[in-house]
Amino acid sequence: GVMNEPVYFDTHIHLDALGDEPMIQREVRLARAAGVGAFLVPGVHPRDWPRLLQTVGHVPEALAAPGVHPLAAPDWNTGMAHKLTALLANPAVVAVGEVGLDGVIQGVSPAQQEKAFRHQIRLAVEAGLPLLIHCRKATARLLDILHQEEAQRVGGIFHGFSGSRETALQAVKLHFAIGFGGPLTYPEARRGPEVLSALPEEWIVLETDAPDLSPHPHRQEENRPSYLPLIAERVAQLRGWTLAQTAAITTANAKRILNLVQEEEGKPYFRRKGWT
Repeated sequence: GVMNEPVYFDTHIHLDALGDEPMIQREVRLARAAGVGAFLVPGVHPRDWPRLLQTVGHVPEALAAPGVHPLAAPDWNTGMAHKLTALLANPAVVAVGEVGLDGVIQGVSPAQQEKAFRHQIRLAVEAGLPLLIHCRKATARLLDILHQEEAQRVGGIFHGFSGSRETALQAVKLHFAIGFGGPLTYPEARRGPEVLSALPEEWIVLETDAPDLSPHPHRQEENRPSYLPLIAERVAQLRGWTLAQTAAITTANAKRILNLVQEEEGKPYFRRKGWT
């Protein structure tokens, strides 16, 4: 039956950045056919929030995680905080993201990034929603902030994780799962596989980050939602799991971390607890 098929959960995908509405619907159909049963779509800039919610509204398997990416941190202000707070009451919204620190981007000071990040952690904790973390070359500082703000009260997911095994285990202590995507499949990948092998299975989730970070062998192309099984295959190989186990474990993890329930009557759609 339908429920025996693998259902993959893409915990980080920019569906709203895949093109126009027909294009998005086409990509979603292909992903469905490949066994993807849920999409979590993060925010980047507040001006994208309306389109983000509109896109999620047109895809029954999609859920939203609005927030302000470190790139957009200079624009953080009180008005934006109020807007985000209002959005967090929307039943389609299940997390705050993608938020964090980026040591690579030019033109956004660490202080600006940190202010937006701390404020958004506080809003997430107030709303009882998990966080989707963006972290690039700023790991120690980011973990400090998560500790100081007691982010373990909501936990979440470290997206596109590229850190060490030690960092991953520290993140897990704070109730953050580790998101594995395209880079895990690269033939030269060393750190990702090592981290994956060291993690307790309850803290492993899958993501594409489409349209970015295509898995091998599609590295030179735009990434697509239907490529998630390629990442699952690599996870299965490295952990010694079957594909069915990989789907079941990673989807159960996403469901637990994001506080979701499955709708009844054979519909596999996920919804926020208390909103069914």
